[in-house]
Amino acid sequence: MLRHLYIKNFTLIDELDMDFHGGFSVITGETGAGKSIILGAIGLLLGQRADLKAIKQGADRCIIEARFDLSRYDMGSFFELNDIEYDADDTIIRRELTAAGKSRAFINDTPVQLNMLKELGERLVDVHSQHQNLLLGKQDFQLSVVDILADDTAELQDYQQLYADYQQAQRQWEALKQEIEQGEQNADFLQFQYDELSAARLVDGEQEELEQRSETMTHSEDIKSALYEAESALSGDEVGIVSSLRKAANALKGIERVYPDVAELAERMDSSYIELKDVADEVSSRLEDIDFDPSELDAVNNRLDRIYDLQKKYHAESVAALLAVQQDVKEKLSHIENGDEALRELEEKMNGLKDKTGRQAEVLTKKRRQAATMIERQMKERLVPLGMPHVQFEVSIEKGDLSRMGQDKVSFLFTANTSTPLQPVSQVASGGEIARVMLSLKAMISGAVKLPTIIFDEIDTGVSGKIAEKMAHIMAEMGANDRQVISITHLPQIAALGTTHYKVYKEDTPQGTTSHMLQLSTEQRVDEIAQMLSGSHVTEAAVQNARQLLLIDN
Repeated sequence: MLRHLYIKNFTLIDELDMDFHGGFSVITGETGAGKSIILGAIGLLLGQRADLKAIKQGADRCIIEARFDLSRYDMGSFFELNDIEYDADDTIIRRELTAAGKSRAFINDTPVQLNMLKELGERLVDVHSQHQNLLLGKQDFQLSVVDILADDTAELQDYQQLYADYQQAQRQWEALKQEIEQGEQNADFLQFQYDELSAARLVDGEQEELEQRSETMTHSEDIKSALYEAESALSGDEVGIVSSLRKAANALKGIERVYPDVAELAERMDSSYIELKDVADEVSSRLEDIDFDPSELDAVNNRLDRIYDLQKKYHAESVAALLAVQQDVKEKLSHIENGDEALRELEEKMNGLKDKTGRQAEVLTKKRRQAATMIERQMKERLVPLGMPHVQFEVSIEKGDLSRMGQDKVSFLFTANTSTPLQPVSQVASGGEIARVMLSLKAMISGAVKLPTIIFDEIDTGVSGKIAEKMAHIMAEMGANDRQVISITHLPQIAALGTTHYKVYKEDTPQGTTSHMLQLSTEQRVDEIAQMLSGSHVTEAAVQNARQLLLIDN
């Protein structure tokens, strides 16, 4: 539950430092005193988006901090999962906004993202404001109420997994069907592409080899002339390097016996002679191979032109890329040829999953119908004492198409009179009736979901007198079950039943208007409730009436 709230430099609040207590508490104050400001601050703590205009004028930052006692609630897994230190007796959440536009959030002094703060906030506090009454007109809200009270989380999770698998199979089937339809329209063109590329008999790496051959044949005369000149220099009869080197080596060998120092030189010359003789033979061989053939050059260039044309046509940079295009076209043609069989297989899988999903949806529907019977009974039991003796409340569940939440269309039907037929609650209920319906639903939900703190923002709109008192008893009963209930109210009947009473008020100062919050003593409560009863001029009768409401002896 909320134990402490600290607010600094938020809208009209300079500084607020307030303790809160368990059970049923009430907050009162004149319209515009600042109750909505406090709710706005709590909303920021629960992860709502910040507006820099909320920072008090002239301040560089605002701080909102709350302390919670979670010792009666099993929330340790959230902190362990998110690697945050856990103190069940004193959990602190804080939000800071700066005038420079920065927003920071903390859980137990650990910086966190806003979505994590929101996730924790949804487990800590439920704020019911007047605009939430509009949710009664929304089917998803009505369905969520039924699911909470049906306690069908496990069944819903199983259903949603099956539904996700079914949706995936359906997408695969539709994608393949579209691919086959498009392929059939392009089949002739694809076949032409495949035949064209196949007829080319492309070989990976041939382009580079052909380009080199073309370059060689184009410059064959230059190559042949250079090889001839090299051959003459190496092997010429009179001045050839090879024969001259042979003569020089023989000359040195002739004096080895009388001059041993030249033996090594002679050996080196022999080695050089062998190497140069080999080079000369290779040059001669290459010279014989160079034979310019115009027809062969034409054939090579024609083959290259064919490759270049295909590369340009298919936007490919190499023969390897052209071969990849050919393979892709081949696979598309195969899909077209075998597509019907693949489509039938996918359709069988899709229909099988649809059947499984439908059967699980029926399990979900059965649980929801059981909960609907219980909701109808309990809602009548709760609404009759709230001034609706002839009330009828029905949870209509109709079968619809499979969706993420099942196949059920849920609608809350309502009538407060025997002469009026049941109709959707949002269409026929008055403001006061909707307030009582919502309070009854919240009371039921609070029994199923362990929320530490529930805040009602003027849930009593449109009611008064004894009905207001009975609504207060419902909220007090909710607060007695290990829960903290806080009601912002304008009705003295509700204010009098709170175990703790806070007043929000404004004060005009030379620095401007500021809002304050005060926990009232017993006598201060008498004065506040008397003022709520009689207005600005408090009469003695109003004081006595206030004492009676507070069960205080005169």
